[in-house]
Amino acid sequence: MDSNGFVDEKCESKLYIGNLDLRITEAALIKLFSPFGKIISEDFLWHTRGPKRGEPRGFAFIEYSSKEEAKLAKEKMHGKLACGRPLVVRLASEKLMVNTANDTSKAASESRKSRLGGSSYGQLTRSDKIAAIKNKLRALEGGGESSSVKKPKQDNISFKDHIDKSFLKTS
Repeated sequence: MDSNGFVDEKCESKLYIGNLDLRITEAALIKLFSPFGKIISEDFLWHTRGPKRGEPRGFAFIEYSSKEEAKLAKEKMHGKLACGRPLVVRLASEKLMVNTANDTSKAASESRKSRLGGSSYGQLTRSDKIAAIKNKLRALEGGGESSSVKKPKQDNISFKDHIDKSFLKTS
């Protein structure tokens, strides 16, 4: 997409292929999509770190020499079963627009969660977690409890027990 928000020619000839079964290889993907035109590039995505490192991510991009070939492949392959799973085939520019809309709504949802407070300690922002820990330490120190008293596990700490009151007053 260029700076004016228009999709360039290259993006219109590139397809996003999603919902790929992990058994589908790069070669199989090219074989599936080559009947619809000349493939000029293929980008098969892999996990690069974490426990799934080296495994396919379940989606890829294929670029054709023309947008007509890409549109034909999209029409013919979207919804087709590959290893028992229906393929999701879109123009890459359509995927970009869908992701942008999803990211915006996801960010709004996350913001709402942090303001309203969730039931899980893990949903707090870093500064909220620090404030919760400081409040817990103050409560333990101020309560005259001895160090032999068992402390609750962090997993069971609720957001409501440890939220800083100034955080609640913000709009």
